[in-house]
Order: sequence, then C-alpha cells, then structure tokens
Amino acid sequence: MGETDWITVIGGGLAGAEAAWQIACRGVRVKLYEMRPRKMTPAHTTGHLAELVCSNSLGADQDDKAPGLLKREMRMLGSLIMACAERAAVPAGGALAVDRELFALEVTRRIESHPLIEVIREEATRIPEGVSVIASGPLTSDALAAEIARLSGSEYLYFWDAISPIVTLDSIDLNIAFRASRYGRTLGGENSDAPDGDYINCPMTREEYYAFVEALTTAETATLRDFELRDERFFEGCLPIEVMARRGKDALAFGPMRPVGIRDPRTGKRPFAVVQLRQDNIAGTLYNIVGFQTNLKFPEQDRVLRMIPGLQHAEFVRYGQMHRNTFINAPALLSAALKLKDERVARRQPPISEPRGAIFFAGQIVGVEGYAGNAATGLLAGVNAVRALRGAPLVTLPPTTMLGALCHYIAHAQPEHFQPMKANFGLLPPLAQPPRDKRLRGAAYAERARRDLQTAIESQGILSDILSPVQT
Repeated sequence: MGETDWITVIGGGLAGAEAAWQIACRGVRVKLYEMRPRKMTPAHTTGHLAELVCSNSLGADQDDKAPGLLKREMRMLGSLIMACAERAAVPAGGALAVDRELFALEVTRRIESHPLIEVIREEATRIPEGVSVIASGPLTSDALAAEIARLSGSEYLYFWDAISPIVTLDSIDLNIAFRASRYGRTLGGENSDAPDGDYINCPMTREEYYAFVEALTTAETATLRDFELRDERFFEGCLPIEVMARRGKDALAFGPMRPVGIRDPRTGKRPFAVVQLRQDNIAGTLYNIVGFQTNLKFPEQDRVLRMIPGLQHAEFVRYGQMHRNTFINAPALLSAALKLKDERVARRQPPISEPRGAIFFAGQIVGVEGYAGNAATGLLAGVNAVRALRGAPLVTLPPTTMLGALCHYIAHAQPEHFQPMKANFGLLPPLAQPPRDKRLRGAAYAERARRDLQTAIESQGILSDILSPVQT
C-alpha cells in the first residue's frame, strides 16, 4: 500500500467518527467530510463531531439487555464512541447517558488530533473514487442523496423523527417532583450525583393525567416541511408523544408514563402516571423529558407541558421538534459486511474495479436505530473498508452476536417491507437450551454472544491489524 492510499468517510456523526477512528487505528489515512458548521441541518446546533440530537441516552448498559449487549460487543471491538461516552457519562440508572456537549467535544478532540485523520469541513456532493464509507446520517443533504440514488438505482424511504424538550433543574418544583429510579435502581457509588435516584419524577393523579392527555391530543402541531405529507411516517420507537396519546386515552399510562416501580414519597403510593426527567449534562443543571419527543408548536408545548405537576414554572432551554430521517433500502443494496453489492458499484460511469471501488454504508442511513447501533455499524464498516483497500477478506460477524444480528437483518430483510431496526433479542437465533426462567435468557444470550464474538475476533484477526494506540 502506497503513501497516497486513503479512505474517504462522508459524515461526522457517530457512525462516521467511529469508522474514521477504526480506519486510522489500522494505519490508513482518512479524509473525513463533515459539512457542519459551514452548512447546518435542521436538527443540529453545533459543528462538533458526533453531536447527539434526540436523546442523551445510549440505552440500557446491562449485558442481559439487548442494547447493553451491543455496547459490550463494541467495547470488545475497541469502540471510540464507547470510550468517549464513558468519559462523559451522567447518572441514568441502568442506562448509559452522557453530557451531550462534553461527549461531542471529546469525540471531536480525539478525531481531530489523530495524525492519520484529515477532517474536511465541506459538503460532500459526490462519492469519490476509491474505497469510501457513507455515513451521512438521517439528514443527508439533497445533493448527496441524489448522488447515492444515482449510484444505487434505489428509491429512498423517509420517516420523521422527533426531539424531546429540555428544562433547567432550578425551574423544576421539587416540592412536587422527586428523585427516584424504578424499583430504586441507581448507578450509585462515585458515578452518581443523585443518591436518591437518577431520575426526577413528576407524579400525576388520574384526573391530572386525563386532563393532560386531552390537552395533548387537541394541541396544534407544527407543519412538516421539506417533503410532501404523503411521505409522513414515524419509526415506532420514536413516536411523538401526541401521536402515542391519540392511540387511546391510556396509551401513555401504559407507555412512557407508566408508574411501575415508582412511589410518591408524599403519599407512599404509586401515582396513576409519572413523567420522568433524565439528567442531560454532567453539571446536572439540565434535564430532558424522557420519551416526550414532540412536534407540537412551541407555544403549545409551553402551555401543555406546564400542566405536568412540578413543571408549572419550567424554563425550556430547548423545545421538542421534528426532523427528517432518511434511510436506504439496505436489503436490496448491502451485504452483511455493509458493502454495496458489486452489481450496484458497476452502475458507476466509468466502471471501477475492486478493491479500490468498494463502497460501504453505516449508521442510521442503513436502517439501524439507536446511537449504539449507528456507531457499531460505523465500526464494522471502518474495519471492512481497510480490508477492502488491502484486498483482504471482509469481516462478517456471527448472527448470534447483537451487531452480527443487526447487520444480518438489514442485509436479509424483505426489501418491500424494510423498516429500521434497533437492537433486540428477537433478532438472535434461538438458544439451544434456553433457561426455563425467562429472566435468565438475556444473560444466556449475552454469554453466547461474548463467546462467539471472541472466537470471531481471533479467527478473523479483527483486532490484529490495529497499530499501537495513538495517545490523544
């Protein structure tokens, strides 16, 4: 491999940053394109790499939970995103949540200080020759989306995603709201600044709940932009709170507002419903309203959300809003190694030959959901981009691992019915001898995944080509 060889990564989000890091740590130069802050998106507010837009939580962190298993696998594979998340972690019970700004700054610092990574602050409007990773995310610019469509010959699918509001801690009435985690679970120890619980809970009586639902379902929503309304649809895991409420008057009480495991210290009883707020920054001055992604107009949010007990005088530092989410029809286009299928590459004019023309996709644009899933696919795409450049066999992870199962799903789902997927045990093959106690099955899945991933790491030499870590 000569001095002029490099790999292009398009997109500086979670997947793009992880891909660039994995490539550079294997001794290959990277040109990482990120259009922000020169050209902003409707959802981002900074030019930092890996800026988190929707939530500050990367999901459950226990091995016996599917999102936690995925994060364990990422740690085993040397993930940059996991390392940075742990440095910026804030209390969140059994979840891994981060201070958004510190997390993005840490990722940006490490990427920009790596001697083999060149960050180019320009919009990528075409896919360059050579090996590349496209991780442009759900807000892919129109010019690049048109280029990808020309390359793949594929129509795009769209749905809408929503962002939760954030309030200041000082504006929450803690004479009504109280700190607690469900069933008393906390991070505890030195990692927790909230010894009484990692969440702030706003309890509701039956009357308060039904009045809130009525106001929520009749409030005015913002007009969707950029696409015709016939393209409007939502990923089930990111439904706006008002959309959930319209499914039935008790939908929220059995969904994000379910009070199970919570006791109101004022009454000693379980409230009828509860709204939880999660710490959003390390300083503990900001809290986001968990599960309350919304598309209500800002004045309506200000009116309706103040009906929540404890938030009557809330100071909103960010209101909820909608943003576009774009993803490709991955089963028709990609292999489980996240590589664009050869016949798709041949559409380019003039035709290009392997291995220099290998194109990989990663992140939310491939149809994975959740921050960890996005970053994990970036990790695998980065590993395989180096393999393609060097003419080595590509890595395909066992479907018994969570990352392998996600990649298998996006490569083998029915193209006509393809929808984004997040980490879940339903993607994994059944256990040969499942425990009779269903509560133990998560741990059994996790142990099998750990064992099979370790075998794959050793048999495929996944970590063997990593150079000495760069001190950044």
